[in-house]
Amino acid sequence: MFSRSPGFPHKQRQNNGLLSQFPVPPIFSQQQLVEAQRNRTNSNSHGLPFCLPVIPTYQWNPAPSTPPPVLHGSPLAKGRKRRSDDHGQFELKKQCYSPPGLYVRPLAKASGSPLPTRLQTARAAVTHPSDVRSQASSPLLSPRPASCLPSFGEASQDSDLIRLQSAAKDTLSQQILELYLSCQQQDDDLEKKELCRAQLQRDIQRLFPFSRIYLAGSSLNGFGSRSSDADLCLVIQEGSVNQNQDAVHVLSLVQKLCYTLSYIDRPQVIRAKVPILRFRDKISGVEFDLNVNNIVGIRNTFLLRSYAYIERRVRPIVLVIKKWASYYRINDASRGTLSSYTLVLMALHYLQTLPQPVIPCLQMDYSECFNPSMDIHLVPNGPRNIPSFISKNQSTLGELFLGFLKYYATVFKWDKYVISVRQAKAIPKTNCTDWRKFICVEEPFDGSNTARAVHEKDKFEAIKSQFHASWQVLQLRKDLNSVLPLRQSKQKR
Repeated sequence: MFSRSPGFPHKQRQNNGLLSQFPVPPIFSQQQLVEAQRNRTNSNSHGLPFCLPVIPTYQWNPAPSTPPPVLHGSPLAKGRKRRSDDHGQFELKKQCYSPPGLYVRPLAKASGSPLPTRLQTARAAVTHPSDVRSQASSPLLSPRPASCLPSFGEASQDSDLIRLQSAAKDTLSQQILELYLSCQQQDDDLEKKELCRAQLQRDIQRLFPFSRIYLAGSSLNGFGSRSSDADLCLVIQEGSVNQNQDAVHVLSLVQKLCYTLSYIDRPQVIRAKVPILRFRDKISGVEFDLNVNNIVGIRNTFLLRSYAYIERRVRPIVLVIKKWASYYRINDASRGTLSSYTLVLMALHYLQTLPQPVIPCLQMDYSECFNPSMDIHLVPNGPRNIPSFISKNQSTLGELFLGFLKYYATVFKWDKYVISVRQAKAIPKTNCTDWRKFICVEEPFDGSNTARAVHEKDKFEAIKSQFHASWQVLQLRKDLNSVLPLRQSKQKR
């Protein structure tokens, strides 16, 4: 998938880790600059030289044989200041995939004028949704294939919003929709994260010239809120990385680099099952978690994104569930409760297993789109043509939220079954180590237990009790404030 860089010689794995003897080039060599320029020139995968393994630029719904449109920059990037040491025409391309709706604008060749600054380049690279819609008649823009997955900027989906509002006749549904509209991640929130990701990729490529950084997690999967942190995945080589040795070594090198970057604050390596480098972007104030080669995180990001947009009720329901769990402090894996990812899977499983399902089982119905062995650079485009799901279930948002609480309070048998979104059913527990936990939620790609953090019985009992208590109160009062104070939740975003 990725070739080894000049500073990335092939070595056999030793006890001290695969990467422990890699030199750290302090600056670009001339050869790396030339390769970077060639890489940028071929960013759309046309006329690729056989010697450079360039990954095609990701567009959510690319038009066959149609060049990307040249669009105007976003005003949302205004005021963002980055480092002054500009590589100019040698600046690397945006990323191996750009989030939907964020189009890469080719850099113009210098003609007597000074080379563009990084800020100007970022403004030119990010296109606001209004720019896309205003140029709908342009011959450069081909019609987007019918798909449930919108480009960014269409995330609000005016038609879906109108339908949700018209269907929210009861107070509880109106409150859930109000909370969702107030707290959902906005386009400018995502653009701030993307600007930092793109800048960091350029800087990290000074260490690993053919590496790529992917934005993943709730920032990209459709279930993020305005306060969501950002997850990044650094991919530096084909195949797996020993998370106990190699990943920590790579993150330590990146940490040293971050100390020299003016826009990075408080870089800290956290040793966990999947080690991360945690830091804050000084410009946006966003907290980032960077891992190395956690490929499954990229795969499940685009699976969840497909579920998020396949049916208009999914995102509001998931958001209120996450807010509810956070309010009662059962949404923190570091403290032995449920991670946000686990809560999303639990919500999707419930919506799949209703007598009339709200959502389908995508991995069964569109297995070719979510093949776990698919090359990672093809993953973002895998589900691009999945159509919207027309459900016969007409339950309101309020009914679905109440049903979710009831399902896990009284119906689901925690001691006997595993929650599976991959199969859209509860599967019997086996003697596998992962399934000996109190709560078992199957990761859709690697089959691990995403709820393994819940290993204390008192925490498990507290989670069950909260489902039951909230269900009892909500079914009587039908008022979201009875289980989740709206004003307080909106303030936290």
